[in-house]
Amino acid sequence: MKQALIFDMDGTLFQTNSILEPALIGTFDVLRKNNLWYEDTPIDTYREIMGVPLQVVWKTLCPSHSLEIREKSNSIFQEKLVELIKNKRGSLYPDVESVLEKLGSDHELYIASNGQIEYLKAIVDTYSLERFIKKVYSIQSIPSGQKSDLVKMIISENKITTGAVIGDRLSDIMAAKENGLTAIGVNFDFAQMEELKQADKVIDHFIELL
Repeated sequence: MKQALIFDMDGTLFQTNSILEPALIGTFDVLRKNNLWYEDTPIDTYREIMGVPLQVVWKTLCPSHSLEIREKSNSIFQEKLVELIKNKRGSLYPDVESVLEKLGSDHELYIASNGQIEYLKAIVDTYSLERFIKKVYSIQSIPSGQKSDLVKMIISENKITTGAVIGDRLSDIMAAKENGLTAIGVNFDFAQMEELKQADKVIDHFIELL
């Protein structure tokens, strides 16, 4: 059995910060036009919570709004993200494609992301990641919405016995540890040092995975 490597997407493979600001601004512009928001777009707040489940994102960004408005806001946000991705406004981190190609020769590669299915599909299709990735898993497939449960499902479905989870946030690190895998933290845009301290290993550049 090949060793499995399970990657987070946002802030690990894909430079989400390149499309985050325009998508958020567009979303909150719509809210302003409907008199549902009167302040600046909360970009910094979103960066602080990047990687948490989407229901937590919108509860944090719009604490005074109803569940219906939060869900509508998320739908608008997702549409704008997908549009930006398809227009190639985003990008993968340096060396991602070459590293995945090399790792794929003797590892099984998976993606486990808190991103929604259409969003992940847009990234995979735009950058042809299916060349390297065996399967992409979205948090939408897990009722609990927990990354640890998503990784557990990946392990079960693919009969994984050894491997690592690579990601930038605590949810990725804990998903590895709670499932008996190595936790590799990536010190990229959204990473926080206090969280990375809990990883087994930390890398500053993607090519270090080799």
